[in-house]
Amino acid sequence: MSDRPRFFDDLAGVAGGALSALAGVREEVGAIVRVRVDEALSSLNLVRREEFEVVRELAARARAAQEESDARLAALEARVATLEAVIAPNEPFPAPEPPGGSFSNYA
Repeated sequence: MSDRPRFFDDLAGVAGGALSALAGVREEVGAIVRVRVDEALSSLNLVRREEFEVVRELAARARAAQEESDARLAALEARVATLEAVIAPNEPFPAPEPPGGSFSNYA
């Protein structure tokens, strides 16, 4: 009778060892699968969600800056047109002088 309880203790120890070994195998398989999935995704040239969100935010900022620049340019063109309309009837618009004098200095 003393052999029976020891047999069950040994059996429980072997079962516990087998379960811990299976848990280790499970973790190892999970790590291998993660590595393989990452390799597959990198070979497909896909981007991660975080990277996509950053690029999308940059594009939105660039679009807003472009729209602001377009609005400023339109306002400046309107001011120039107004000034030209005021100056043009009164006197001809003089040609700008190149820096450093006339063009004959460069020959």
